[in-house]
Amino acid sequence: MEAKKESHVKQYTSYALGAFGHDAFYATLSTYLMLFITSELFNGAAKGVKAHMILIITTMMMIIRLVEIVFDPIIGGIIDNTQTKYGKFKPWLMVGATISAIFLVLIFTDFGGLTNSNPMLYVIVFGICYVIMDIFYSFKDIAFWSMLPALSVDEKVRNNFGTTGRLGSTIGAQAVPIIIFPVIVFFSHMFSGTSGQTKTQAGWIGFAVIIALFSFGGALATTLGTKENTSLIRQNTKRTGVIGIFKALGKNDQLMWLAASYFLFALGYVVTNSLLAYYFTYVLGQSNKFTFAGWIMAILGVISVSLFPVIVEKVHRKAIYVGGIGIMIIGYILFLFAGHSLLGVLVSVAVFFFPYPMIFLAALMTITDSVEYGQWKNGTRNESVTLSVRPLIDKLAGAVANGIVGLAAVHCGMTGNASPSSISAGQLSLFKSFMFYGPMILIIVAAILYYTKVKLTEAKHKQIVKELEAKLESQKAAKDKKTATDAQ
Repeated sequence: MEAKKESHVKQYTSYALGAFGHDAFYATLSTYLMLFITSELFNGAAKGVKAHMILIITTMMMIIRLVEIVFDPIIGGIIDNTQTKYGKFKPWLMVGATISAIFLVLIFTDFGGLTNSNPMLYVIVFGICYVIMDIFYSFKDIAFWSMLPALSVDEKVRNNFGTTGRLGSTIGAQAVPIIIFPVIVFFSHMFSGTSGQTKTQAGWIGFAVIIALFSFGGALATTLGTKENTSLIRQNTKRTGVIGIFKALGKNDQLMWLAASYFLFALGYVVTNSLLAYYFTYVLGQSNKFTFAGWIMAILGVISVSLFPVIVEKVHRKAIYVGGIGIMIIGYILFLFAGHSLLGVLVSVAVFFFPYPMIFLAALMTITDSVEYGQWKNGTRNESVTLSVRPLIDKLAGAVANGIVGLAAVHCGMTGNASPSSISAGQLSLFKSFMFYGPMILIIVAAILYYTKVKLTEAKHKQIVKELEAKLESQKAAKDKKTATDAQ
């Protein structure tokens, strides 16, 4: 019993380390790549050319991600159909981590000065590198999170894996706003000979290398430290073709309703979170204070995730998801009154962010439980295909958010070396619509959808698991009996 407990602790830790590196990578890709493109990449170009190139790059990124997400369920199917002595997840986790890390660093360069010497060639090379990075990031993303139902079918152990995983991912994601500007400034001093708070492209590349190492190291820790669970339920699988993959998703009504709700929620959150750095830089004029927001989100994230197992036992997932969104709405309202007050903004950040990790966990555990729901309803178990929906939604939300952030930056005058004094009242009002009003509407609709349409509760999942085990044991007994009869 003691050995089993120690094994679980080792696996929880390994999974948390993987989540740390994975979400540091995701935060960099979904939030801070846009900041690099809009504030640093085209600084040598004329103002009109800069705005034009920013819109081309952001539009291209959005289109690439929208097209690529169609393939996420297929990537899930490839992983589900993989059979190696290392399991089906770990090979793709390491391959994806290695290649995506290399190409993350590349897209934080100007490819030898192409942004100024040949901007259109830069766009082509960037597009190719971005596609390669995104595809292999998808393999890593889906392989990592779809391990969750394979690690255990026990609701308590599964919640523990989800909670420790989310703890690691929360720290990883919030480590980025804590370190980003200090790291960029450090490498700018080291490689460009700058002083003060000046940020250079060399500084951004140094930052990208650090994140790439976090991502690869975390994937390695998960690969070496976790073990797939073998059970009768998990053996109820078969190879699934492309058409079967999309049929399996379409027939899982609870997964689809959750997906619709979570997409609206994720889009609203990512837009606001992505524009937070712009708020500190172009509204407050205190980009060096953005680190404080990172520390607040990191500390509250740890507290929020740690509270999840206790709260979910008392009030269950539906109350956490809907109630958490209610708290975020209060955060939005506080933001609207914060104005140029640093203290007011930091308080707003705290209230807005605190429930986010618990809402994410409520959604993740519902998606994870829908693996058994789909198996119970359709007769086939699809782990990676089902869990691919969550990364798919995050990337879809990230793609749309990137487009929105690019538009906001250009139309609100928040590019390059702009300052708070150069932002007009009209531009500030438009910025608030992008950062606050639109996202508020999205997450309110998300709460309504989850509350009215998602019926897959913890009690319902427990009942489904019992029915599946009874059914599969009965089928196994009948098969064994027939085999014995035939042998006679």
